[in-house]
Amino acid sequence: MRILRPIALLVLALLLDGCTVGRFVKWNFADRRDHKKFPTRPLPASPEPFQYPVAAKEIGPRTANYKGEQIPFDTWLEKHKTTAFLVIRRDTIVYERYFKGYDEAHVHPSFSMAKSVVSMLIGTAIADGLIRDVQQPITDFIPELKANGFEGVTIEHVLQMTSGIDFNESYVNPFGTVAKFYYGRQLEKYTLKLKLKRPPGTKWEYVSGDTQLLGLLLIRALRAKGDQRTLTEYLNDRLWRPLGMEHASSWSIDKKKDGIEKAFCCINAPARDFAKLGSLFLHKGEWRGRQLVPQAWVETSTQADTANGGVTHYRYQWWLPFPDGPFNAEGILGQFIHVDPANQLVIVRLGGGYAGVPWERVFREITPLYALPR
Repeated sequence: MRILRPIALLVLALLLDGCTVGRFVKWNFADRRDHKKFPTRPLPASPEPFQYPVAAKEIGPRTANYKGEQIPFDTWLEKHKTTAFLVIRRDTIVYERYFKGYDEAHVHPSFSMAKSVVSMLIGTAIADGLIRDVQQPITDFIPELKANGFEGVTIEHVLQMTSGIDFNESYVNPFGTVAKFYYGRQLEKYTLKLKLKRPPGTKWEYVSGDTQLLGLLLIRALRAKGDQRTLTEYLNDRLWRPLGMEHASSWSIDKKKDGIEKAFCCINAPARDFAKLGSLFLHKGEWRGRQLVPQAWVETSTQADTANGGVTHYRYQWWLPFPDGPFNAEGILGQFIHVDPANQLVIVRLGGGYAGVPWERVFREITPLYALPR
């Protein structure tokens, strides 16, 4: 019996790993170790790494309320499953904490923060002449979707998440669409089967399928120009290497052989390198003398537009929780790149479950410590 039991467990694990639902059961729920579960494509460290200077004097919150008790802020962060918390003001680290064995080189999964990165790449693709503009129909690049009624869906509809696609975003349903996209191994096939449930440009609905459409669109746009780079390689060339990323990172793909990137999630990097993506937008797309993302794209992406089904709190794959300018890249389990241009501030929070914490409010509450004179 003692011999048979581990053999039976091994067989069960192999069976569970063999299908999408099985992998959902085996690995559910998403956690901060997800970057180790899936095959990845490498994002190398930059040959010219940029290192944020560290302030001589730390500026950070002293205490926080935890169940009615005032405790040190870093203790409060740890109790709320944080693994990394980083505050950068004027491109200088002023507060930095790591927990649960993590440090500045430890890789974290981005989850849906990757959506904002894909939006950046749409902006660079337009600048590179790969895409005409956001009014271009997505069927110019993915003609297979014409059979599903997508002729009227533009790139802007998909960016704005007003495309009207039929997509089940439930993270607890093993038969839902997002589970298939996250755990499945045929992302292009799944994407080409997407259908519409309403006319485009009529209603905003947060669905990961829109971002996966953008990822496939970028791959097709590259191929149309005879460019055989993967989406990861395009990201590396246009943003990752020029930003001076310090550590080897990756982008998760659906399968080892000829896989495509999980565009709606799953860029894996350390906190300081995620912060550089925020700093890039803080500087309106310019970094160390190079305009990596067009300034107009940055400004458009971070200003609300309620036309054609748009909403005040979301634009071009970025969250806009505040009316006065701060914006976020966000991922499940409380992953955040918070950018506050008025105060020249970038805050990165990475870790486990939300644990009931409204992180946007936390950022708002600590901002006065870092506020610049008006």
